[in-house]
Amino acid sequence: MREATTATRPFDMSQVQRGARLRRSPFFEATQRYGPHGFTVYNHTLFPTCFDDFEAEYQHLLEHVTLWDVAVERNVEVTGPDGFRFAQLLTCRDLSKCAVGQGKYVIITAPDGGILNDPVMLRIDENTFWFALADSDVLFYAFGLAAHAGMDVQVREVDAAPLQVQGPKSKDVMSDLLGPDILDLHYYWFARKEVDGIPVIVTRTGWTSEVGYELYLLDPTRGDDLWERIMEAGRPHDIRPTGPVDIRRIEGGIFNYRADMDWTNNPFELGLDRLVDLDMEADFMGKDALRRIKERGVSRRIVGVEISGPRLDMNETRWPVHSDGREVGQVTSAVYSPRLEKNIGFAWVPVDLSSEGTSLDVDTVDGARDAAVAPMPFIDPGKQIPKS
Repeated sequence: MREATTATRPFDMSQVQRGARLRRSPFFEATQRYGPHGFTVYNHTLFPTCFDDFEAEYQHLLEHVTLWDVAVERNVEVTGPDGFRFAQLLTCRDLSKCAVGQGKYVIITAPDGGILNDPVMLRIDENTFWFALADSDVLFYAFGLAAHAGMDVQVREVDAAPLQVQGPKSKDVMSDLLGPDILDLHYYWFARKEVDGIPVIVTRTGWTSEVGYELYLLDPTRGDDLWERIMEAGRPHDIRPTGPVDIRRIEGGIFNYRADMDWTNNPFELGLDRLVDLDMEADFMGKDALRRIKERGVSRRIVGVEISGPRLDMNETRWPVHSDGREVGQVTSAVYSPRLEKNIGFAWVPVDLSSEGTSLDVDTVDGARDAAVAPMPFIDPGKQIPKS
């Protein structure tokens, strides 16, 4: 092997090519004016990761109100005479229990019961459904499934771009923006509205475990206008743009697709049994496989963990988990919680090591640390805050 003749330096990630094949959200230009500190790529779209220190954004979310560009959650639309039947084929949750005007958190399942995505689904009308996707290529899965399903159904990516308004003052902002009637909107329901002539769908949903709303922009040419109109309404309430605020979503027990689970995992391993309706008459992909998995039980689970020692930065890679000197699993997400004053996270472990209080060892970026299985969500286990 030829030896290097000059000293090497880490690659400057700012030199990563940013071509037209990477999509910009309708809010991209607006976010640029507020000084994003970084971007990642999510669903082939540029995604701002933060506008301030991560803990500063976390504190602002807890105390005030934030605006977050989540247009990267691309919406797959299922519609047509057989739209309901096909939407049900995609997910293991019973859609007959979802009314028009309501949303549900659902799992899109593979034939073997694996999780292909975990979107928020909106029932637009009797036979039209929108799935706001985490980072994946479910659109192509739906295309393939539709080609062989023998149903009269159309599948497309609809141009609806969500923003999130989250935090304890989000209700004040939404009331100023749309009038006090918007406060009658129940958790996981939605309404069609206009913001100064800009068409939107407003939902009582979010990815923060805080009270909040999402506004789905329906006219992609008005992204800049909608962003600034929300900022204007939010200024009296100290609104700020942020990124995902991972500290809060980990405190709230919210999983991140591809980070915490993927197609190799099934809902029972994640404790998402409530989303699997095996007794309904309708068929869905993976129904037989999930029935078999439920009957035999699972061999591993994802659990909450508390990791000892000084503050840890959020992990960039999965950390090995050991028990009695052998590797038994991995930490998928970990971060320091300022209000709990603990390092917390999620870890995959064998079922016999998943009980609360079980001692583990974690190889963090700062060396080996003692850890213990802990109940999750770490804060507000009844999810009363976002429902309030």
